[in-house]
Amino acid sequence: MRITIKRIVCLLLWAGLVCMLGGCGLKGGFEAFQEAVAERMESESEDVTLKEEARPDGYHAGSDKERKAGTEVVLEEAETPSDTEMQRLETEDDAQFGYAFHTLDEEARQVYRQVYEAVSGHQEKVDVSTLDIDVLEQAYKAVCADHGGLFWVSGYVYTQYTKAGELFNMEFAPKYTMDLQKRHEIQQQIDASAAELLAGITEMDSDYDKAKYVFEALVQNVDYDASAEENQNIISVFLNRATVCQGYACAAQYLLDQLGIPCAIVTGYANGESHAWNLVRLDGAYYYMDITWGNSRYLNNSSQAEKYVNYNYMAVTSEEIARTHRLENSFPVPVCTSMAHNYFIRENKYFSEWDPDAVGAALSTVWRAGGGDVAVKFAFQELYQQAVDYFIREQHIADYCENITSIYYLEDPDLYVLTFHF
Repeated sequence: MRITIKRIVCLLLWAGLVCMLGGCGLKGGFEAFQEAVAERMESESEDVTLKEEARPDGYHAGSDKERKAGTEVVLEEAETPSDTEMQRLETEDDAQFGYAFHTLDEEARQVYRQVYEAVSGHQEKVDVSTLDIDVLEQAYKAVCADHGGLFWVSGYVYTQYTKAGELFNMEFAPKYTMDLQKRHEIQQQIDASAAELLAGITEMDSDYDKAKYVFEALVQNVDYDASAEENQNIISVFLNRATVCQGYACAAQYLLDQLGIPCAIVTGYANGESHAWNLVRLDGAYYYMDITWGNSRYLNNSSQAEKYVNYNYMAVTSEEIARTHRLENSFPVPVCTSMAHNYFIRENKYFSEWDPDAVGAALSTVWRAGGGDVAVKFAFQELYQQAVDYFIREQHIADYCENITSIYYLEDPDLYVLTFHF
């Protein structure tokens, strides 16, 4: 009897989620695999091929480093889940799953359930009800998009089983970064930190207030730091209070989920670099939210001004986000057209016609109050440029801010926002 063993390790560069496909360094050795295969083959009369493939970590959003895959792998004979287990999976309440889950077809949804069950249960491996590696990848990415709190897993290994050249089973094995006890210890610390951040908001508040609160809380309490440890997951946010775009996006999903706000992590590119942000649903309408760009120090880290909350990317449309972000997501997203919960509209700082006195009044209010930040948004580029020329180039800001001698301002020609710091 001849047994063929084929191991392939391939690198998949997918910029985005904290739970990107990753290689797994499992304990054990090749001897254990040989014993498992030998026991199995005693009752087989056909050649069997086992193909194991690790999906190593690629380039993470906001990271300048590539993580290397583990190389020590043990392959064992797959065990078919019991009928009771399969029935439980099939009848699981899908309400706990998020936006990405509901974009999948029925086959991928079932694999999503199995992947989520394995990861949340800290299982070593589980058979999946597909033979298609693309379906498994799609389901795994959807799980990561819907669950920003999966800080203990960084990828997976899949194992394919074939007999007489025919594929008959596939196994999913998560790559864990810690054991179950350590995970529980860290989870307790994260829970305490998250509760502290959410102390000023409740589920009874409006959807807009919840989203705005989380946006502000993360910007004000968490620094952007590309060198931060664990910056691809929420450990960096809640324990270290320093992260990158991936950590911000995962933390936003994690916190908004606790407040009952549907939120998913989406990925793509911004400023020529891989990037992660969020898709949120507020009162039935979808918006994009980029907390990383809400941190004023991210886009202007040379600024001498104190860090402030930049609301330019708080609940924006698809058309607006596309001016600076390029979406390359693994699941379809809706066309976001509503502006009902855009920060500037809700806070009466949005101008669709030229009214210098109304804009000046908004500036004067902050100036008379002793200083601070104020931003105003304009409906189109020509109106925005008119405001820049009038208030800054021609210095008419002095007509509304008495005795002003200098100003610090920030132009955003992409979203037509003009920000002043007094």
